[in-house]
Amino acid sequence: MEAVLLIDFGSTYTKVAAVDLENKAIIGTSKAFTTIESDICEGLNNALDKLKSQHKDLSIKEMFACSSAAGGLRMVAIGLVPDLTAEAAKRAALSAGAKVMKVFSYELNESEAEEIENIRPDIILLTGGTDGGNKEVILHNAKILASLDTKAPIIIAGNKSVQEKVADILSEKEITICENVMPELDVLNIESARLAIREVFLRRIVYAKGLSKVKDLIEGIIMPTPSAVLAAAKLLGEGTKKEKGIGDLIVVDVGGATTDIHSVAEGLPSKGGVLLKGLPEPFVKRTVEGDLGVRYSADALVCTCGIDELLNKAELSEDQINEYQQFIKANPGYITDSDEIFGKFDFGLASLAVKNATKRHVGTIETHYTPFGATYVQTGKDLTTVRNIIGTGGPIINCKRAKEVLKESLFDPLEPTVLKPMRGKIFIDSKYIFAAMGLLAVKYPDIALSIMKNEIKLILKVD
Repeated sequence: MEAVLLIDFGSTYTKVAAVDLENKAIIGTSKAFTTIESDICEGLNNALDKLKSQHKDLSIKEMFACSSAAGGLRMVAIGLVPDLTAEAAKRAALSAGAKVMKVFSYELNESEAEEIENIRPDIILLTGGTDGGNKEVILHNAKILASLDTKAPIIIAGNKSVQEKVADILSEKEITICENVMPELDVLNIESARLAIREVFLRRIVYAKGLSKVKDLIEGIIMPTPSAVLAAAKLLGEGTKKEKGIGDLIVVDVGGATTDIHSVAEGLPSKGGVLLKGLPEPFVKRTVEGDLGVRYSADALVCTCGIDELLNKAELSEDQINEYQQFIKANPGYITDSDEIFGKFDFGLASLAVKNATKRHVGTIETHYTPFGATYVQTGKDLTTVRNIIGTGGPIINCKRAKEVLKESLFDPLEPTVLKPMRGKIFIDSKYIFAAMGLLAVKYPDIALSIMKNEIKLILKVD
């Protein structure tokens, strides 16, 4: 049986999926704990052994992989004005599948320079100024970066009028020059930076993460895992030339380290008379919340959301919450069907992660009063009319109460200014194939779309 093998090196688990191209079907899936601390091949081989034990006649034709292991693609973005070039830099990094550790604005000072070194980013995205606009800030920041000990590659995506001067200042560093992320005021141009980030990822980051050990076994580490999920979301929503997609959607991806939300929708105001504020929103958008993971980031999640909300959601005592928080620190890969109390704890964490990550992803609406009456102003995406919500990630897939968890992504009457979906269909990626289908879509988009339509199951309709 010939198959394409799709590998996802996750922060907690390495997942593999085998696909039969001829029949457009999943042959099988398996997973094993990611062994990033020793040899990443160990976890891959463990997952493959499980898969081959179930399908002994499996013959692998091609292999593709993505990765978020060892913290994923850690980036720092530097821009000029927080709401403009700095925000554009952040969006470029997120669209490339990065985990944005910090966004800096204006001229970097000494403490911020020290913070960048302490973060130890994999890539630094340096922007600032529209084309022909402010030159001083990006030149100042280039000099600061040149003085740092960091070996991180630097992508220059600012004012084109000074890009060559910036490159000269950073000549001792590994640099890549691409198009300005904001060539004109309020005009986003993130595709060039996104491709540059991906190229640096392929060229260098796979070695920094220890993934070079498996590079000879596969066609290539194609992309960071979040990029694969985003590609799958786009494909499922838009479709291909041969087959329609399902339309506007939101993908809720809960993980051990982060919770990512992806939306494929215009997000324009659904009501008349609403004014838009801020930068244009991308049709395909990703946000990542590093404080809302349910294993490695569980302490941060509890701190962010508050212990009282977790106590209420999980229906456990504070002592039980504290006990399990300590337990998962030592056992981040722990999953069980037999411990009912732990199941409540996990449900509470996942519910809060979905509720808050979706809230941060969608837009908000505010009422401004003027001498001529009330004016409604929207910031971000209005996703109230989106009707397809897809849950993926281990904490959702392994949760017995996945329906309840995913309902947290819907509109809450107690927060009427938060523009979450009002109703719709809730699906689950029960075989954990979303990232795999994003990989498959690079070469076989029609097959990937067909498989997603067949495998991603409807679990709830909310009217």
